[in-house]
Amino acid sequence: MTRALIIGATSAIAEATARGLARRGAALYLVGRNAQRVAAIAADLRTRGASQVEQEAMDVNDFAAHEAMLDRAMRAAGGLDIVLIAHGTLSDQQACEESVQLTMHELSTNALSVVALCTRIAPRLSAQGGGTLAVISSVAADRGRRSNYVYGSAKALVSAYLSGLRQRLSPAGVQVLTIKPGFVDTPMTAAFAKGPLWASPQRIAAGILSAIDKRRDVVYLPGFWRPVMWIIRMIPERIFKRVAL
Repeated sequence: MTRALIIGATSAIAEATARGLARRGAALYLVGRNAQRVAAIAADLRTRGASQVEQEAMDVNDFAAHEAMLDRAMRAAGGLDIVLIAHGTLSDQQACEESVQLTMHELSTNALSVVALCTRIAPRLSAQGGGTLAVISSVAADRGRRSNYVYGSAKALVSAYLSGLRQRLSPAGVQVLTIKPGFVDTPMTAAFAKGPLWASPQRIAAGILSAIDKRRDVVYLPGFWRPVMWIIRMIPERIFKRVAL
């Protein structure tokens, strides 16, 4: 039986991933900011085959609450095989440009809270001799762009941190998976015009579970984003600064 902790469980990608785990009969511990929404998702997962579902509400920016939450999650199932960190906000770039306070809040939610959680999770997985820490970053981490560089820089911090953590935890048998989705059709992106580059949360979730099963290190989802972002990274800065992206 797989034992999984999902932080940011109310996000569309996390919910779809949890449904995939439930179909496998996993024991799930769900954490999200909205208690009613987390409870509703938990009830749904019980009907989808999850062997056990526990839940709690927590604000990820309350760093002092992380330790007790992890204690409860590990006690609930007697350990953790998978930890998925899936919370985040899609920053309003223009608003951030006009507010230091908002910029700092976005960096805290999308980067610092992730680092704080991983710092506490890492020794727990190492001590038990294995497990998977899977964290949702973004293709936006690969290069700063004028349209979303606050969000992108937060995700870049996460990606760089996970790279070092992966190297540190590899000898202990711990998989550290960096997940880099592209455009995903979720409630958070409802106002955006959709096109052929957009993917459903269900497609991203299937990719996440496959990457966990194959013990991948970094996965772009869908996979075509890997060459796309390679091209974007290769554009010389003198040209890139004139490109509207």
